[in-house]
Amino acid sequence: MDKLSLSRRAFLAATTTTATAAAFGSGCATAAINTARVVPKKHSPNEKLHIAAIGAGGMGGGDIMSCRSENIVALADVDWKKAEETFVKLPDAKKYKDYRRMLDEMGDQIDACTVSTPDHAHAPAAFMAMNMGIHVRVQKPMTHTIAEARLLRKLAHETGVTTAMGNQGHSGDGVRELCEMVWAGAIGEVKEAHIWTNRPIWPQGIAAPLPEQPVPETMDWDLWINCAPSRPYNEGYAPFKWRGWWDFGCGAIGDMACHIMDPAFWALRLMDASSFTCEVIEQEGMTDQTPPNKCVIKFQFPARAGMGPVDVYWYDGGLMPPWPEGVPADQKLGDGNNGSYFVGTEGVMTSGCYGGESRLLPDERMNDYTRPPQIIPRIPDGNSYQNWIYSIKTGEPASSNFDYAGPLTEVANMGNVALLARTKIEYDFVNGVVTNHKAANKWLTKEYRKGWELPC
Repeated sequence: MDKLSLSRRAFLAATTTTATAAAFGSGCATAAINTARVVPKKHSPNEKLHIAAIGAGGMGGGDIMSCRSENIVALADVDWKKAEETFVKLPDAKKYKDYRRMLDEMGDQIDACTVSTPDHAHAPAAFMAMNMGIHVRVQKPMTHTIAEARLLRKLAHETGVTTAMGNQGHSGDGVRELCEMVWAGAIGEVKEAHIWTNRPIWPQGIAAPLPEQPVPETMDWDLWINCAPSRPYNEGYAPFKWRGWWDFGCGAIGDMACHIMDPAFWALRLMDASSFTCEVIEQEGMTDQTPPNKCVIKFQFPARAGMGPVDVYWYDGGLMPPWPEGVPADQKLGDGNNGSYFVGTEGVMTSGCYGGESRLLPDERMNDYTRPPQIIPRIPDGNSYQNWIYSIKTGEPASSNFDYAGPLTEVANMGNVALLARTKIEYDFVNGVVTNHKAANKWLTKEYRKGWELPC
């Protein structure tokens, strides 16, 4: 953590050595780091939380502004130009470039924080905050790697902090309606799910690192690099196009699967599978530096929780699934460019990008359809931010907390493991290991730049 003077709270979170190993299995290698756990503060429902932002520009600005019902006390962003609008809107919040310094100096004054950085920095930031007893809401995908997802899920249990991932559709009514319809047998036994997105909308398929350019005066490039291997700055990496580089992002599937795959993951109880397989059916343009320009990935899940085996297909880069039989060509699937549809023994249904407009197909089937009784609680206004805040104050689990978001992120990121391994993957979902291709386990984690290590 550099040579900063530690506050008492940060000192307690960094002194006693605790073995943090094998997060829910062997997804993380055994390692010991300095982590004395700080117990989260208790809050009354009428008390305002003190919330900070790690990443305050772009999506980070939207995230922290959505928490303005509480006291926003600090903002950390490596690029103050990108965060300028948020700084203007929240003039009383203390500003930092290094979130580690923010947590060090203000940890005693921060109850919760949003983490809205590029993917590669999610886990280091959340890990530090959680060990300090600070509740976290982390943007999707929850983590850059599968091992990190397992680590943070385990840490949430050990620290008792309230967690949530930023796939806001999980808090909406649409995905809940879809689950209830599937569970009530609206289309019989589901045999297939098809999920698609128009992403990437940034460059991928690039073979070599980009040439060096001057670092913008307002940006701390070394802090932006965070735990990734060092490389010279180029505007092709930041502030926007980082998703298309393996070192920083998770490509199209990392960007959108935690949204669009969420209805299938929940409704089909994929989390209850003890194992699954993943293979690349088609890809175009993948390199050692970047994910492909487009791909099709097939996941196969065995029978689980009273449901039969199911095949789940992912399509990106403009590739689309086959049109479902019996559905007129002029009717809409999903939201058009993004969405999912389900094929059952008794029909077809579809859902939008964030789980909205869940409905039977053809459209006429909805005319006489009576939706089943509500068995999943609804979240007021579908507001995931206020749900997280409410959960901190009441101790109730938040929507898409790490017990749910972690496994969802594992499945999504396994698509990238299959791409990198260039072979069909058999994954032990319980223990977090690839069982048929041992060498592929190296892509469940990554190497960390010195000074930014995690026990994964």
